[in-house]
Amino acid sequence: MEVNQTDSTLRKQVTPHTRQATLEETIMEDPFSIHLEDEDIKREKRKARELRQSQWWKRRCSKGLCYYCGRQIPPKELTMDHIVPLSRGGKSTKGNLAPACKECNTQKKQLLPMEWEQYLKSLTSTV
Repeated sequence: MEVNQTDSTLRKQVTPHTRQATLEETIMEDPFSIHLEDEDIKREKRKARELRQSQWWKRRCSKGLCYYCGRQIPPKELTMDHIVPLSRGGKSTKGNLAPACKECNTQKKQLLPMEWEQYLKSLTSTV
């Protein structure tokens, strides 16, 4: 890594080698993380908005059941959740979208299904 001294401050230059090292460090910290471009995220959110207007989604919500906790919720209060979050490589497809109550969707955040299950188990084990 080259270092330039400018006005008595050090500035690191990013080279292809250091960029790769940073990516490898990120993967080592969280093996389930994925790098997505802003345009990829925007495209998937756009697809989710389109699906939210579809008859398929309206039928899914008409049951009024939260995918995660199973509670009966008024259909208008259900939110659309990506089971595998967009930020973790999930897509806006029918197989990856589920109706969730606001509470579960907020608690789940960007967890993968296996991480969500571990979180729920940790709640029941502390009670």
